[in-house]
Amino acid sequence: MFKDIDFKKALQELPEKEKDKLILRLLRRDMDLAEKLYFELVDTDSIEDKRRIMEINISKQIHRFSENFHSLDYIAIEMRNISGKISHHVKITKDKFGEISLNLHMLNEVIEQNDFSLTHSKPQKSTKFYNYVIVRTFKILLLIQALHEDFLLDFKEDLNRLGVNISKHKILLKTANYNSLDINWILEAEIPENILQIHKEIKAAGFLK
Repeated sequence: MFKDIDFKKALQELPEKEKDKLILRLLRRDMDLAEKLYFELVDTDSIEDKRRIMEINISKQIHRFSENFHSLDYIAIEMRNISGKISHHVKITKDKFGEISLNLHMLNEVIEQNDFSLTHSKPQKSTKFYNYVIVRTFKILLLIQALHEDFLLDFKEDLNRLGVNISKHKILLKTANYNSLDINWILEAEIPENILQIHKEIKAAGFLK
């Protein structure tokens, strides 16, 4: 097996035309890499620009499916689709702040725009939705905790909004309590320092599925 240093040296010694061919061939096979390099080398949009575009697109998508569908478990599928787009955005731009703000935006908008469905749906037919909201909320708390503590203030308003949205829907709040998600962590923006350990223990006990 060749050594990594030998491989790098061999690549460096390739003629420029051969390097160009290899790079183009690689980019054709890896569109994520191509998009990432385009963003870093060519794109004139900043991370903040990309984040704002994502937020607008998320709002449009949520409005569309909230107007046309009332099944909460179907809406959970749509939310997973949005989550995939957020993950792609983060992969391309390395926007850790946006990963949190966009997920908060998604949860708040979905809950607020589907008030009727949340009030009238049968809980046993909507478990995927309720569980997904709580699992995603935990992920947000973990992501915030991984950043510098100063960033918590930037998310305080949206966290409180999410806490209020969860609290006013009985089944959502019940699901949070069942999965050991303390709603005060969100309402007060007071995330435990050992949230990662708490999360691991909750999952090990069979919750957050």
